[in-house]
Amino acid sequence: MNKIIIIYLLKNFLKTFFLVTLIFFCFGMILNLFEEIEFFKNLNTHSFMPLILTSFYMPSMIINGLPFIIFISSLWYMIKIRNSKDLLTLKIYGYSNIKILLIFAFTSFLLGWLVLLIANPITSSMSKYYEKTKSLYSKDIDHLVTFNRNGLWIKENFNDYYRIITADKTKNNFLRDVSIFHFNKKSDLIEKINAKRVNIKDFDWKLNQVQIFKINDGILKKEDLENYEITSIYNLEKIDSLYKNFDTLSFLDLVFNFKKLQNNGYNFTFLNQSLHTMLSLPFFLFLMCTLASIFSISSLIQSNNFKLIALGLITCVLTFYFKDLSLALGQTDRIPIILAIWSPIFILTLFTFIGIFQINEK
Repeated sequence: MNKIIIIYLLKNFLKTFFLVTLIFFCFGMILNLFEEIEFFKNLNTHSFMPLILTSFYMPSMIINGLPFIIFISSLWYMIKIRNSKDLLTLKIYGYSNIKILLIFAFTSFLLGWLVLLIANPITSSMSKYYEKTKSLYSKDIDHLVTFNRNGLWIKENFNDYYRIITADKTKNNFLRDVSIFHFNKKSDLIEKINAKRVNIKDFDWKLNQVQIFKINDGILKKEDLENYEITSIYNLEKIDSLYKNFDTLSFLDLVFNFKKLQNNGYNFTFLNQSLHTMLSLPFFLFLMCTLASIFSISSLIQSNNFKLIALGLITCVLTFYFKDLSLALGQTDRIPIILAIWSPIFILTLFTFIGIFQINEK
């Protein structure tokens, strides 16, 4: 009998979860579709491109909003079983408030790990496609910058020539082991510049330990310089921003390729932030589900559903506000980034323990 009851509860809880997810997905699709249509309206592309890109963008947004979705799903389903008298039936069969709560909370915890291990690698690939496709249609199509396992790759287009820049990695304000290729409009190589180190803090790049190879009428000339300058449309801030889009990084990438990503130019602090943010997801889902269940079960606030939903939503919003505030403090180095990510989890755990004691039957 216990097995049948648990299967019944989980089946209906997951139905509610997928329904809420679908509602959020459709709502997000509509909002983002308008943005994509606005982006592509003056571009010569396939009429379905806005819809395609929106479909690739939304899964990562759903994962980012999963704690809120779990909270709403748990609140909705717990209100449903309370109003249908299923809660009283469960208690007749020996299910306490805490036991019912933990069934849903551990299911949410498991969902979090399934998302990280299975869904996240897929959505990160979809985000990569989205970012790559948007960059191809952006107004800066003549100026592209990307990064891969070999490091940084930049293309800059000018009136009489274009430039390809490759670099192994970034460290502080510098690119290391830089090669700069200048091509004419016929794609003939006219100049190559090698530099051991390049300061990219400003748009005027300062090159150190430079070798310049010029090709003129088939004749190669080499020049060695200690210092040299070129002007670029990119500086450290613009390049750094590319390394902060963690929707394109999967949890498995961060776990197994952390050092390699760092060597390729990703900032250690932001890699650490992303890894711990992902690791905290299952625990955050567990706590958000627990919090929603406490609201719905507690005798202190079950007088009417409207009051319950309003109070639950306010609490949810305040939780996310505190989480974002803590993260902002971590990103500005006012507190350690790991503390910034996990402190809301610890504080929320404290509040849920207090709530659990309140709903525990004597």
